[in-house]
Amino acid sequence: MRTGQINVQTENIFPIIKKFLYSDHEIFLRELVSNAVDASQKLKVLSSNGEFKGELGDLKVEVILDSEAKTLTIRDRGIGMTADEIDKYINQIAFSGAEEFVQQYKGKEGAEQIIGHFGLGFYSGFMVAEKVQIRTLSRHEGSQAVQWESNGSPEYTITEIEKDFRGTDIVLYIAEESKEFLEKARVSDILNKYCKFLPIPVFFGNKTEYIDSPEGEKDENGKVKRIAIEVPNQINNTNPAWTKAPVDLNDEDYKNFYRELYPMTFEEPLFHIHLNVDYPFNLTGILYFPKIKENVEVQRNKINLYSNQVFITDSVAEIVPEFLTLLHGVIDSPDIPLNVSRSYLQSDGNVKKISSHITKKVADKLAEMFKKDRKDFEAKWNDLQVFVQYGMLSEDKFAEKAKTFSLLKNTADEYFTLEEYKEKVAAIQTDKDNKVVFLYTNNQEEQFSFVKKAKDRGYDVLHLDGPLAPHWIQKIEQTLENVSFARVDADTLDKLIKKTDEIPSKLSKEDEEKLKPVFENSVNKEKFTIQFESMSEDDAPIIITQPEFIRRMMEQQRMGGGFYGAFPEMYNMVVNANHPKISNLLVKEEGTREETVKQLTDLALLAQGMLKGEALNRFIERNIEHIA
Repeated sequence: MRTGQINVQTENIFPIIKKFLYSDHEIFLRELVSNAVDASQKLKVLSSNGEFKGELGDLKVEVILDSEAKTLTIRDRGIGMTADEIDKYINQIAFSGAEEFVQQYKGKEGAEQIIGHFGLGFYSGFMVAEKVQIRTLSRHEGSQAVQWESNGSPEYTITEIEKDFRGTDIVLYIAEESKEFLEKARVSDILNKYCKFLPIPVFFGNKTEYIDSPEGEKDENGKVKRIAIEVPNQINNTNPAWTKAPVDLNDEDYKNFYRELYPMTFEEPLFHIHLNVDYPFNLTGILYFPKIKENVEVQRNKINLYSNQVFITDSVAEIVPEFLTLLHGVIDSPDIPLNVSRSYLQSDGNVKKISSHITKKVADKLAEMFKKDRKDFEAKWNDLQVFVQYGMLSEDKFAEKAKTFSLLKNTADEYFTLEEYKEKVAAIQTDKDNKVVFLYTNNQEEQFSFVKKAKDRGYDVLHLDGPLAPHWIQKIEQTLENVSFARVDADTLDKLIKKTDEIPSKLSKEDEEKLKPVFENSVNKEKFTIQFESMSEDDAPIIITQPEFIRRMMEQQRMGGGFYGAFPEMYNMVVNANHPKISNLLVKEEGTREETVKQLTDLALLAQGMLKGEALNRFIERNIEHIA
């Protein structure tokens, strides 16, 4: 036996702290199991290179929980270590040794599997353990098995031991304050989270199997007794779909993998994108398009980031543009730096390239689908709309590509690209300022009368709803030349699409001044502005409108964007100066005039769904009284 002190020098320890002093202690198990997997893969590479001549045997990793002994053991049958290698890779904190190992195998086939940082992840075990043992037997023929032990101080001991098989056991003596890691369910959850797709079989927990009694004992019926035995259960899929070539997978394979990723999700995705890049960076993965609901926030954090099949995080906002966080699936790249700050990730060159590549792939996939089968794309549009609009709002490069496949749907359920629709309505919906006005509704039932009036004039009306519509409309107005959007109830049609011809008014200015106070007394003056307009006699006597600008600001405020602070709720009460009912008010007695104005006002509010509560009850009672 010999003792010594771990060589933790200032220039060595700071990179360790930067990389491995995690705030989340459960990460220790990811690190130690990953090390065990690395040791197994290193042996496979050495065997394929002819540098290891022995039998590989069963290259598996076992996680063994002993609640009574208060230990958690991570066992592999991989490369193993000699006492000298422990000294180099553990006691010296591995930096010079790791660099030497890297240089030795750089450029050789499988080098990416063999180049690892011995010792670094190992020290994460001290976050939860009061004592750690390494029990290891090297791959080198004739090696002596050794045990390294430390209680977390710089002191350690190394002793020779007997060990039956090649590989390494890391034995953690779990500290009292970390005893949660002695609970089977807790350990199982961590393994399922981080190790679900590791490339070497990982075993944990127990499953019951029944075998014939080895002694041949028989039961009362004369049959050999069956006895129950417990065997470790494999917890990982070593060959997940994203590691395979797209040509080797069919649609059912992709759907099955989606269910494997999200076992509690019962809705199938719309479609998928398989990522497979090896230059200028390494990137594999599968992204799925879910059916996105109204609440975009609920959809986030469904992309899992892996590095060589080791789970890292499901918070990928620094790796991909924000709108892509609405997608589900897996991204795996060894070129994304791990365990570093978010600001570092955002400025990292590889991360920026990966982000741009994924954005391009998504845009190209959507463009390809639109071009290949437009009818199918249109059928999916209701589920794609929020995603595409979010992308156009947040990423200019995506917005440029999306112009060709972003769709508008009218009230007749016909679909158009932006340019197609502009061409369709330009002839009749161009105003006197040469702007093409896109009329729209966000609720065909509530705005039925306004939509009908527009259609009766020969105008076309879009159906534009969804949580991002107000922001998206503003974006399109800024990028599409000579186009403006107007909701059908934002004003009278003659104001929404101003032509050169104006209808003369049947009321004089004196008549308007005489009637205006009567209308003002019928509504809340702080909320409604009275306007007299010269409209067609066929139009309603009173129309309640909300200016497009004010409504957009209110909608954006509700979405958390646009105006800060409360924006006042304001409406226009537009009085049709040419309607006979309005002209007749001038000859009515004062009391009758007020009653008629109240009735006309309530009807206008009712048409907009704004007559509620006590006011609605009074309106109903008043009308019942007039029924003979």
